[in-house]
Amino acid sequence: MRRKINLILSLLLIVIAFTLVIVLVSPQDFLVGTTPPPLQKDFFRSEHYRQHVSMISNCQVFPANNIWNYGISHLPVLANSANYIANIGMNNSLSADFGNGTWGLPYNIVSGTQSYVPIHFNLYGSESDPGPYPIPLDAVIQHGRDHHVLVVNSSMCKLYELWEGSHKSDGSWNAGSGAIFDLNSNALRPNSWGSADAAGLPIFPGLVRYDQVAAGAIDHALRVVLNHPQHTYLWPARHSDGPSYDPDAAPEGLRLRLKASVDISSFSPHDQVILRALKQFGMFVADTDTSSNGLQISGAPDDRWDEEDLANLSKIHASDFEAVDESALQVAPGSAQVATI
Repeated sequence: MRRKINLILSLLLIVIAFTLVIVLVSPQDFLVGTTPPPLQKDFFRSEHYRQHVSMISNCQVFPANNIWNYGISHLPVLANSANYIANIGMNNSLSADFGNGTWGLPYNIVSGTQSYVPIHFNLYGSESDPGPYPIPLDAVIQHGRDHHVLVVNSSMCKLYELWEGSHKSDGSWNAGSGAIFDLNSNALRPNSWGSADAAGLPIFPGLVRYDQVAAGAIDHALRVVLNHPQHTYLWPARHSDGPSYDPDAAPEGLRLRLKASVDISSFSPHDQVILRALKQFGMFVADTDTSSNGLQISGAPDDRWDEEDLANLSKIHASDFEAVDESALQVAPGSAQVATI
């Protein structure tokens, strides 16, 4: 009789234990063929080992081991960081160069059925990827200066970008320069070539997009425009339009990181998403705007932005940033692939 009671108690304990496992473990962990992600003791220290890749439509925005997608919170500070920051202007403010309506850098998404049209380059054709490009006649163009046209082909997972783009009545486009990027590739532009951006980098990957902010995370580096970058460049940049020859001016391609010590707790949840990204992924110096002294981060326009809230980013100053040494990440000069360190 005692043996039967012990057997019953053992079975009850097994049932209780199995029930606890079902309750405490997510059902997705039981899917056949899946491997649970590795446990991380400190997310902020290990975030450079990325669990997700920035996506647009059904396309990844470059491979996971691309420099745009690599967290740099653990990397050392450049030896000349203090001089770079001082040259930018210690008290110059961060600013969101995007908002409602037409303010910002819009992008267009097209499918594989979009017709390809000729592109007539009238300034830097020798450094541009020749057409045709899949740009519709009604593509949204950046309002104001530069007139960038950004197009993602969601079927081919390719990015097409124009600088000083304007459409013609026959469906073709004029442009000062243009570049095509394969979103599945780490290939950089030829050395010394620009793109639709002065630094020879793609523009779209560095944009702040409302959908990412609303979702609570930006998991890629951002794009920043400065007043007077240096007329030289660092990997992964390929070119510079910087007007300064001062060796303490920030070169294009320089990656700036918001210091880990900067307290962002008083900012709104949306602003905190942007500021966390600047701590974890930083921002690349990509272009020049001599009309502004601020550190202008680029984003896509969206009527859901709260511009008054974005204006609070100006409480962050150049003195809150440091220049990062990412030279040890370079695998090859012509590749944006990183060496994991």
